[in-house]
Amino acid sequence: MNRFSGKVAVITGGAHGIGKAIAEGFLKEGATVHIIDIKPGDWFVGDVGDQKTLERFAEHVVVQSEHVDYLINNALPLMKGMDECSYEEFSQALAVGVTAPFYLTKLLTPYFALGASVVNISSSRDRMSQPQTESYTAAKGGIAALTHAMAISLAGKARVNSISPGWIDTAGSGITGADALQQPVGRVGKPEDIAEMALFLCSEKAGFITGENICIDGGMTRLMIYHSEHGWRYQA
Repeated sequence: MNRFSGKVAVITGGAHGIGKAIAEGFLKEGATVHIIDIKPGDWFVGDVGDQKTLERFAEHVVVQSEHVDYLINNALPLMKGMDECSYEEFSQALAVGVTAPFYLTKLLTPYFALGASVVNISSSRDRMSQPQTESYTAAKGGIAALTHAMAISLAGKARVNSISPGWIDTAGSGITGADALQQPVGRVGKPEDIAEMALFLCSEKAGFITGENICIDGGMTRLMIYHSEHGWRYQA
């Protein structure tokens, strides 16, 4: 289809999992893709939690492509909880999950092309939690709120939306059994499920959508769970 031919997409954390699926989707549709990831490889290698690294990456993108059409803030923050997470680790999680999306968007805004779109990857943990996940949950809740704030500030320059994935099998392990069947749709999510939405939000078909958060979780956040239902029993 090449619906993104001539367009430029920037993706943080684009070397694996959801970010990789989004990058591959843009490439298949004809876009030029710039990736930053802490994992070594054939892309810009660096920690998005570091200010100078973000500045060097933004400069790299501008020198190479001169403009940006789509920015996908996807880099994964650390998940640690109340018992083990240090002050420094919590701060780093917020730097990767909230500060980096804000600052990279700020750096690239002067180079946004007409019709630009920003997609922030949040998580269904922005509205529900497991024990000992405070650093990750705080970062994902922060980027969900950051989304609607940026949508207003960037009105007329870019649309800004976020996606909240549920359980996504980023390892491609083909999860089956109860872990899959508990999902209302009967399976665990795939990175491509999120990539399809990211590409849609960047397309002209989503031209009237901004400031929105879309939860893609197979219906799990809508499933009410009570003691003794569905074979589940609460152990006090």
